[in-house]
Parts: sequence; C-alpha cells; structure tokens
Amino acid sequence: MLTGKRILLGITGGIAAFKAAALCSKLVQAGAEVRVIMTESATKFVTPLTLQVLSRHAVFTDTFAEQDPAVVSHIDLADHADLILVAPATANMLAKLAYGMADDMLSTTVLASTAPLLIAPAMNVHMYEHPAVRHNLELLASRGARFIEPGSGQLACGYVGKGRLAEPEEIVLAVQSYFNQQRQLAGKRVLITAGGTVERIDPVRYLTNDSSGKMGFEIAAAARDMGADVTVIAARSMAEPPTGVTVVRAESAADMLEAVLARYDEADLVIKAAAVADYRPVVKHSEKLKKTGRDLMTLELEKTEDILKVLGERKQGQFLVGFAAETESLAQYAMDKLERKRCDLLVANDVSAEGAGFHGDTNIVSVFDKDGLAVSWPLLSKREVAVRLMALVAQRMSSSGGDAS
Repeated sequence: MLTGKRILLGITGGIAAFKAAALCSKLVQAGAEVRVIMTESATKFVTPLTLQVLSRHAVFTDTFAEQDPAVVSHIDLADHADLILVAPATANMLAKLAYGMADDMLSTTVLASTAPLLIAPAMNVHMYEHPAVRHNLELLASRGARFIEPGSGQLACGYVGKGRLAEPEEIVLAVQSYFNQQRQLAGKRVLITAGGTVERIDPVRYLTNDSSGKMGFEIAAAARDMGADVTVIAARSMAEPPTGVTVVRAESAADMLEAVLARYDEADLVIKAAAVADYRPVVKHSEKLKKTGRDLMTLELEKTEDILKVLGERKQGQFLVGFAAETESLAQYAMDKLERKRCDLLVANDVSAEGAGFHGDTNIVSVFDKDGLAVSWPLLSKREVAVRLMALVAQRMSSSGGDAS
C-alpha cells in the first residue's frame, strides 16, 4: 500500500518510543522507504541500531554527524521525504515544532522541509490537556499539520486517561489513509463559508451569533490536504484561517452572498458552514445611536438573504453541503432544510449538547442525505470531523461522477 513512498520517521524521547520499532517495521513491510531520525532522549529508550536494522538505512541522531560529505544531511532528508511522521511526539517536540526551534536533528530537518507533517502525540494525560500543549497543537494544525489522536487507558506513569500513543497498526493505517486521500479532490475547486455574519445597527453596534469559524476552517484545511483549490468566504471568526487557502472576508449576509455568487459558477463543491444571520436592522445608522430617556427601544428587523436557498436554486452540477445548528428535533429540521434548499448533504448538530457548541474544539454531528441519516459521529475534535466529512464528500462526488442533481 505504501510502495515507493518515502517516509521520514521522527522518534522522540518518551516511553512510547519502544513502539517506534514495530511502527518502522510495519511501514517497511507496507513498501515504504523509511529514514529515521531519533532525538538524544529517544536513544535512551530504544537503540539506533534497532531502527537501523528495521529501516535498512543509517539512523540520524546528531545534526553535526554528517554521514555523506556530498550532501548536508538534514537538507537531504528534508527534500527526500514525501511525508514526515513524528511518532511518538512529546510535549517538548510539539513546542519546538510549533515555534520553529531547530536545536536538534529532528526539529532542524522538519523546519527545512516542505513535506506534509503527520504527528502522533504521546504523553501524560495532564500534559496533553495543558493549555500550552493544546495551543501548540492548534498552532501546528493551522499550518497544515495532521494528527493521530492518542488513545485512552493506563499510561506508563500510572495515570488513566488520554495520552497513550496510538498502536503501530493504527498509525500505519493513518499513513495509508493520508496518501489515499491526498489527491481525492485534486483539481476540484472548493468554496467554503465560515464564521458568523455581522449585521450593523450603527458604527459600533451589531447583531451576530456565537459562531467561531473553527469548523469551517478545519473543513478548509481538510479539503486543502486532499489536493483541492480552496477558497474560504469568512465572516467574523475567533480562529485563524489555515494556510494554503484563499481567504475572502465578508462581514454581512449580503456581503457573503455577493462573494459566494461571484465564485459559485466555477465551484465544484460548496460547503456552507457559516452561521448567517436570519435578520438585519431595517435601518443602519451612520452615527452612533445615543441613549434616550426612554426605558425601551424598538429595533425593527427584516429578513436577510437565504444564501443556501439561493445556491440550491442556482445549482448547476455543484455538490452542495449545508449545515444546520439546532437545539431540538435535529433529524426533522435537518431533512426539511436539506429538501427545501436542494442540498446533497446536510451536516447537523445539536449546539446545546455538551461538546458540540460553537466555541469549543469538538463537535458531535449527524450527516443526512435524501434518504435520511447517512452517518452519525460521536464526540470528536473538529479537525477529525472535518477529515471524515471531506472523505465522505469525496466518496459521494466520485460515485456521482462529480456532479450533483
């Protein structure tokens, strides 16, 4: 499955390093050409000789121990890789990679490489949940790094929780999945909306909603990683958009509709993940409204444009995915919205459920098609939801020949 793929395996210094030997062996058995870099700490848990025998290549541990005078080793390794896999990745290595430090062979090589980065963290449960580590994970993800979630269970330190390195078989499957999905959307033009629109009352006040933009941005990153040409129409957001995509800012529902329609005819896939305001003030005041002596103020509202409905009506072969944030009767409202707005898929979540709200990093979603519930996923990171959703969309587009009704 991995024949001809060149994988650079980085091993860092945690107790889970002992699993790296089995991982290296399985990657080689799958046909990959594996080169190994070990940190000094990793060599305390497993010897370089072990990885040399399993990979059938010299193992690198020191930036200054050049093995071939014809090349600079860390540049040669960086250029050589189709994929860099760091497994296990300690909290220390995550911090180095997040902030561009280059004080050992592995961090220096990663910094010099343009290859995609796949990271399998492993550490104590409290370390994994620490805000600094979570921040570093998010920072790396925003730059395109992908992760293999650690497992939960008994940890070497005695704690029970999340932080155990994924099993070698799982990591190999993740690597295979990466290469399988890498080009599934190659040549496709993907248009995604994200964030919450803003409807101005006056220059300093506005109506909006709780959307953070995180889900839309994660979908954009997943589509990018599958080879798509991605454009994000982004409203107000609390997250940073991913690199490698085109970002167009649109404040109001009207702005977003205009930006989407300007690009709609050329799009192959449209995913409307933005939370668009349903109403806007009839009058937008040019000056700040002053407080009056009255205890009440009436604000008259009018409906905004229904962007998803317009897209459904104008659809000419585009694959259209809508979102529905609900607090009750999820399936009923989702199917109604899918049918009325001519969506091919409708992603619905109950935003009142624990872990499925706007601001968090997790979500619980159900995906509907014309026949009803297509798939339902439990509590997952928004990153994982995005990866699974894009895999489903790519599969549906492929089976329909890329066109939708």
